Amino acid sequence: MASLRDAQKRMTRALLLDNALKLFAEKGYQATTIEDIAGAAGTTRTTFYLHFASKSELLADLLKQVADEVVSADEVKLEDVVAGGEVALLRGWLDRNFGNWEKLRPYLLPAYEAAPSDPVIHETLIGWFEDTIASMHRGLDSAGRYEERDRRARCVLAFGQFEYTAHRYFSLGWRTPRADVLRNMTDAWAYLLTDRGLDGPAAADA
Repeated sequence: MASLRDAQKRMTRALLLDNALKLFAEKGYQATTIEDIAGAAGTTRTTFYLHFASKSELLADLLKQVADEVVSADEVKLEDVVAGGEVALLRGWLDRNFGNWEKLRPYLLPAYEAAPSDPVIHETLIGWFEDTIASMHRGLDSAGRYEERDRRARCVLAFGQFEYTAHRYFSLGWRTPRADVLRNMTDAWAYLLTDRGLDGPAAADA
């Protein structure tokens, strides 16, 4: 009986998550209530609170799920891409992750809506950014590329371009052709993260 109850709990939790994601897409994060989510899942507000402490905790759980899926599916880790310092690897990583944006859109649009007023979601998004910067930084450390004082700044500039472009895509789609964005972002990342940038003005001034 215990295993049946556990299965029912997992099913209810999955229904709450799935229906919340649909409602966030239809109504927006702020306009969706806990009662809306519970009702769409065929359960009650009381049952909702057996699974999640708040709506923001539910959204944070959705974000963790999709992040884990995307990271585990990537064939080459970003740290290794940066350490390798090959332009083709950078281009491949960017291209694969551009391809993930449509999957991420229904998760990140409500997160961006929630973040300004919701500290849980704000910290979740900041954590994503910082984890990615740390991975890139480890790649530069491993390669011994650039002065230590410059490595984090280069990683922040590179990933900041990616995040800004992703944010615009989630709201507007590809206003600039994807191929053009990929080509130019690859060039920018190559300058910031590979040996190509070692002869630039910043290196000469160091």
